[in-house]
Parts: sequence; structure tokens; C-alpha cells
Amino acid sequence: MANVTIYTSPTCSVCTSAKKFFKEKNISFVEYNVTEDTAKAEEIAKKSGATVVPIIDIDGTIIAGFDQKRIAQMLGIN
Repeated sequence: MANVTIYTSPTCSVCTSAKKFFKEKNISFVEYNVTEDTAKAEEIAKKSGATVVPIIDIDGTIIAGFDQKRIAQMLGIN
């Protein structure tokens, strides 16, 4: 099983969609709210070069935004 981490903010509707997708597909994930955890916000900004959410980390591969097709492909799901 892949290690999935999602960096979110509470007002982000795309973040909500991404988390719903993971839950529907029974994909376990760790979530960090970057509005509350500034250390995680800085960490992912350095890793990704992006300042938008969601940022999704799948086994070290960083995806800025919710590219459902790419994520499904990386996780081997439909």
C-alpha cells in the first residue's frame, strides 16, 4: 500500500473532493491542515515549490492539486 499524505486547508473544496475520493477508494492517508500546522506548510512548500492546496504526496511523488486520473494511475485503482 502506498503512503499517501495530503496537505489541506479547511476552506478548500478541492481538498474535500480529494479526501472523499481517497475514502471512497479505501485509500489510507495522513492529512495535515497547513493553516494550523505552519511547519508542515513550510515543509511541503519547500518540497513542492507550490503554495496551493491540496498538495498530495504519494510515496514521495508530489502532486499539486487534485489530478484524479494521475492519482488513480499511481495507486493502481479505477
